[in-house]
Order: sequence, then structure tokens, then C-alpha cells
Amino acid sequence: MSTTVELHTISVLVENKFGVLARVAGLFSGRGYNIKSLTVNETDRPNISKMTIVTVGDEAVLEQIDKQLNKLVDVLSVEDLTGSQFIERELALIKVTAQNAEQRSHVIQLVEVFGGKIVSVNENELGVELAGRSEKIDNFVSLVNDFGVVELARSGRVAISRNPGVTQQA
Repeated sequence: MSTTVELHTISVLVENKFGVLARVAGLFSGRGYNIKSLTVNETDRPNISKMTIVTVGDEAVLEQIDKQLNKLVDVLSVEDLTGSQFIERELALIKVTAQNAEQRSHVIQLVEVFGGKIVSVNENELGVELAGRSEKIDNFVSLVNDFGVVELARSGRVAISRNPGVTQQA
């Protein structure tokens, strides 16, 4: 069993009922496990929700998380996507300082290179929408930090397992 601590993306299908999210979050906090990212939404079936949880741990920790989640009554399935082929995306809304034409031009170039979209403009700021893999968003934020990030909101990771033979794009 590996003792390497790494990020894990866990997909959990649950019954769409009051209190299920609180029980899942309580399981993590009660055992001292950190949730780095959490997204929850209904699936194509309104009575079932999907949670995508990103956490950190080694194999032993993940084995415990899996066992404890499967003990919860409203949990239908648990899948650690890490180590398998999966598709993940995240959405970020970022307000970036751009106080002159040169800065504005440079930020707009970065937005274009990263495949983002300008969603708001005022005298001193540009609002940017960017979707993609978490690393892509991290890289963009790192580059625009030099201009000044006024505000940043990220959705958290959403993920699905990949069909064999399908490649992931940024």
C-alpha cells in the first residue's frame, strides 16, 4: 500500500435528500480529513445528486474515506477517479486590475491564449471567465497576479470517468 500523499478526486452518488451533504462533510471533518474542493448537483435523475470531492491523502486514508462513505445510508456509490482516466473541469471568475491600455492589452492577450472570455470591463478592471482543468486556471491566475487579482471565485472541480480511447483537451 502506497504511503504517498496526493490529491484524490472522488465521485459520490447520493440520494438527493435534506442533510446528506451535511453528513458527508461531517464525516470528513470528524475524522480530520480536509476537503480541498466540493461540488454538488443533481444528476439527470432529480432524486440523485453527484458530489465531486477533492481531498488529500495516501492510500490508507482514501481506503478509510471510501469505507466510511459507503456506510452512510444515502450514499449510492463511491469512486476514486484518481489513477484512472477522467475528465475534469473547473470554472473561475477573476477580476484583474488593468489600469492602462498596455496592461489591458496584455491581460486580454492572456485571456485569448487561455481560451477565456472577458465578461466585464470598467476603467480599472477586467472581469474574466475561464473554464478548464484546475492546472490551467492555476497557471492563468499565476500570470495575472502580476497585474493584481482583485477577486477570484472558483467553482471547484467537476469530474466524470473517461470512456476508453477518448483524449482530454485543455
